[in-house]
Amino acid sequence: MAGLHFELVSPARLLFSGDVASVTLPGTEGEMGIYPGHSPILTTLRPGVVTVTRDGGAAERIFVRGGMAEVNPQGLTLLAEVAIPMAELSAEALAGQIRDAEEDVADAKPGENLRKATEVLNQLKALQSSL
Repeated sequence: MAGLHFELVSPARLLFSGDVASVTLPGTEGEMGIYPGHSPILTTLRPGVVTVTRDGGAAERIFVRGGMAEVNPQGLTLLAEVAIPMAELSAEALAGQIRDAEEDVADAKPGENLRKATEVLNQLKALQSSL
């Protein structure tokens, strides 16, 4: 079976590039499983965990915060605002992101911006509780 070519890029670095069996990503409309031959799609991302499954079944988990993903005939490209392998994610780093999100909530005006900032904060807190 031909694999799915996957690249995950953040402003800081290229986190992953290679062929995989599948990728599960946190789309804004819900979790999405991407497999070889998937239909083209473009989606934005919410904070959450990307699970990369290699052909042998080994999985790598990467926390992402915001960004977008594109599936096309060449594969899947994920551009993340922030991306940290779960193995490198410390409680302190996550606490810092939560503090930043709390500041965003405090600074947001009522309406859509406040709703989005609150949603990000809640998702980060949920991730913190699962660590």
